[in-house]
Amino acid sequence: MRIGLNGAFWGLDTTGSGQYLHHLLPALANLGPDAELSLFLPQYLALGNPELRAPCAVHPIRTPFDTWHKNLAKLWHEQIAYPDACWRAGVDIAHVPYFAPPLRCMVPVVVTIHDLIPLVLSGYRGSLGVRGYMHLVSRAARCAAMVLTDSRASARDIEHLLHIPPERIRVIYLAVDACYRPLSLWERQATLERLRVPPRYLLYLGGFDQRKNVSGILRAFARARERLGGTTLVIAGKLPTHDSAFTPDPHCLAKELKLEDRVHYTGWVAEEDKPALYSGAMAFLFPSYYEGFGLPVLEAISCGTPAVVGAGSSLEEIAGPGGLATPPADGEALTQALVALVEQPSLRQELAQRGLLHAQRFSWQETARQTLEAYREVLERQ
Repeated sequence: MRIGLNGAFWGLDTTGSGQYLHHLLPALANLGPDAELSLFLPQYLALGNPELRAPCAVHPIRTPFDTWHKNLAKLWHEQIAYPDACWRAGVDIAHVPYFAPPLRCMVPVVVTIHDLIPLVLSGYRGSLGVRGYMHLVSRAARCAAMVLTDSRASARDIEHLLHIPPERIRVIYLAVDACYRPLSLWERQATLERLRVPPRYLLYLGGFDQRKNVSGILRAFARARERLGGTTLVIAGKLPTHDSAFTPDPHCLAKELKLEDRVHYTGWVAEEDKPALYSGAMAFLFPSYYEGFGLPVLEAISCGTPAVVGAGSSLEEIAGPGGLATPPADGEALTQALVALVEQPSLRQELAQRGLLHAQRFSWQETARQTLEAYREVLERQ
């Protein structure tokens, strides 16, 4: 079985789609000889990083726009160069590991759709060009032989918004790296001291666009400040370069709420520092309005830290018994969740233990095994 993967996110492992590809490809390669893997890499990526390596055969593909227009080069790669290269190479299945399947392809297409944020949230629909692109890839997804997605919540959205029948959708959960585990006090101490993190803290780690609901966290923390005692709110991640409605700078709201002395900002956090940051927190806060999977939540519970998550998308199924779910817009419910986790050590311990057991269900080996089964099913249908 010959599989040709679109490598447009190879080397971009700071993005969700890049992390998925960087973990899935080695896991597929480790399963053995059942699948012969090829990575079709856009030439513009190879030009930017000639040292790119992969655990399989790599085939750079040129487009007419490689050296002067990255967006057009990406579109040409997705819709013309990649499907043509798959056909010429004689692959059995073309797997696009992000939401950009080709509209026409001579071989069966499997596409992984992580989420439908631009279709679910009006504020994320962007320019006319972005909306046109979403129309194109949505139409192309309906022609795919199979759609893989990260959660049951995303599968429901794909069925209802893209009108793809459920028999062509497979839910295959993602996983986290083995480094995400509970770290002892001495294992995490040096990292937390370097990041100047106080001993008792609640943690947010992620992006700052509006759906992440960091403003909801700050307002809930402000309402509960007396009952939270000496607990600090740690906000980790690269802050917005300027304050806007789409990416609000938390400094502004923290100042308005008079929380400057109760909030600590770490800035960008290296991947190797995240397990220590999660492990030392009393709870991880992620009351997002919408996520296709919510990888930070799985990272947190894998480190033995209970999570508070937003109800209504995938986060409840990813946190499972290791978290408390509250409606993202319900500030009072979020406040009560913070208070409960700070005031009740037994609740924290119970959620932590349940979360660790739940996190064992997720592994990249299992993700790869189920993906290989999906490939086989597509070939059996042909």
